[in-house]
Amino acid sequence: MPPCGHRVTVRYMTTLNQSPKDPSFVQDPYPFYQRARQAGDFVYWSDYEAWAATTNASVSTVLRDRRFGRVNPTLTVPPALADFYAVEAHSMLELDPPHHTRLRGLVLRAFTSRRIAGLAPEIEQLCHDLIDAFPTGDFDLLTQYAQKLPVIIIARLLGVPETLSDQLLRWSNAMVRVYMAGHSADDARAANDAAIAFSDFLRGYIETRRDTPADDLISHLIAAEEDGERLSTDELITTCILLLNAGHEATVHTLGNGVKLMLETGLRPTDDINPLIEEILRYDPPLHIFSRWAREDVSLLGQDFKAGDRIDCLLASANRDPAIWEDAETFDPSRKATANTSFGGGLHFCVGAPLARLELQIALGVLFERCPALAVSSIPRYADVYHFHGLTELMVTR
Repeated sequence: MPPCGHRVTVRYMTTLNQSPKDPSFVQDPYPFYQRARQAGDFVYWSDYEAWAATTNASVSTVLRDRRFGRVNPTLTVPPALADFYAVEAHSMLELDPPHHTRLRGLVLRAFTSRRIAGLAPEIEQLCHDLIDAFPTGDFDLLTQYAQKLPVIIIARLLGVPETLSDQLLRWSNAMVRVYMAGHSADDARAANDAAIAFSDFLRGYIETRRDTPADDLISHLIAAEEDGERLSTDELITTCILLLNAGHEATVHTLGNGVKLMLETGLRPTDDINPLIEEILRYDPPLHIFSRWAREDVSLLGQDFKAGDRIDCLLASANRDPAIWEDAETFDPSRKATANTSFGGGLHFCVGAPLARLELQIALGVLFERCPALAVSSIPRYADVYHFHGLTELMVTR
């Protein structure tokens, strides 16, 4: 959830300054992360007026310590974002136990590993279809491949017409802008409008599926039950929006970042593509910050926190901690796989991680099988979208 007017009393070992809007930081935030890790497990990031967990040890510990939660105790909802936050209020991503436990349990009853694995042939065929439609000459791989794949798959999974995928993408892009550093008043209004339109759209589909169930995720979410509990309509709406927004954003950025790395290094997928996927996720993940709030006074790794303090877990910094990975600043898919923090950890570990990994495995494998001569045609640049990290475009030629 984006920070809104939260301020803590500074108790720090080191304060660091770094604007997330600085063009050099946007293009390469990793030198700042290196400096932050060298300062300690925790630093105070003055630009955010919040603590930052910098190392693999501190990030992993905060993510798993139940004394830190996702609920911001000092949140004041801006009037311009009232409808946006009305949707967020039912998101399992923004809730703590027991509400989070109930909601996540119900969602996992519908979003099963078997159902995700069963999507593999459909994902592979879609990849081929998208590649068949590639234009001649230079083209943007993000718009032609990376953006289309996850939104179409989510549309099919939910059971809504994939012909509406462009509209779903517009709503998703508008809503996630609020999570980005320095979003404007216009961004807030657009996000709020998108939350209203997206909710109204899904409400109609949910009511239809209540009367006429089908073999789609909305129907399975409606049917999911645990201890007599079911998801309310508002919870269903928010869960569908979360699956699209979070899943789409992560897969698009990871595909773009991953293809960029492979084209720069000359590396290609092997029969066992899993180490490559994990190294892409470790080396240049799609999400760089995930926040927690201290639910009580806490002492952790030699640092004291007060109830209500915000700790921003620097996921991408943790992923390049030399205490865990040898030669951590080098992209090396041959390294022994070690768990990274790109999908978070603990109670809020990303529920869509298996689907994201499956999409990445298939999409990269098919792309380089079909386009072995794929090459960058202009220098890729990262977009100003922090806390996310992804490209503005990826111009390539076949």
